[in-house]
Amino acid sequence: MKIIVNGEAQETSSSTLAALLDDIGKGEAKVATSVNEAFVSKHQRASHTLQDGDRVEIVAPRQGG
Repeated sequence: MKIIVNGEAQETSSSTLAALLDDIGKGEAKVATSVNEAFVSKHQRASHTLQDGDRVEIVAPRQGG
């Protein structure tokens, strides 16, 4: 299926958000995620299914002020 990850089109066979994060090497990273502009908590990622055309945002925390 085709999805958008952080503004870039991507082809994936991942059926869940957790699987997508694993596939792109961010499965263990401390990140915030959203799908179609709706926050998805860490505990919901394994059950959050992805659909063709979904817009996924993955954001890592930054230090500074």
